Amino acid sequence: METVRADKWLWAVRLFKTRGLAAEACASGRVKRGGHPLKAASPLHPGDLLEVPFPDGPGTRVVRVVELIGERVGAPRAQACCADLTPAAVLEARTQARREQPPRREGQQGRPTKHQRRTSDRQRFFE
Repeated sequence: METVRADKWLWAVRLFKTRGLAAEACASGRVKRGGHPLKAASPLHPGDLLEVPFPDGPGTRVVRVVELIGERVGAPRAQACCADLTPAAVLEARTQARREQPPRREGQQGRPTKHQRRTSDRQRFFE
């Protein structure tokens, strides 16, 4: 395999959870190669240096393409296909930002349970 699409490789090495998210990041111009935005269909070559945004918050990671893969593989092999060159200062800033976020309260997670829903219905309709 000489080249592979950028979105496919980003998804295969687990930098994004889905290929659609990887393509969206490319389309918005947030994934860069050599300072220039990378399109989702752009071919990647071994040795390319990419700037990839973290999907869950601020900051940009720097990744070198070591090996090309076009399909999702096990985590150890996926990690071997890319070299993370992100500066330690960026990783430390992300860790600090996570510590400063307020913790989620137990009752504010996702959909309400059946018990919570019935309690709120009783309060809403019978008061």
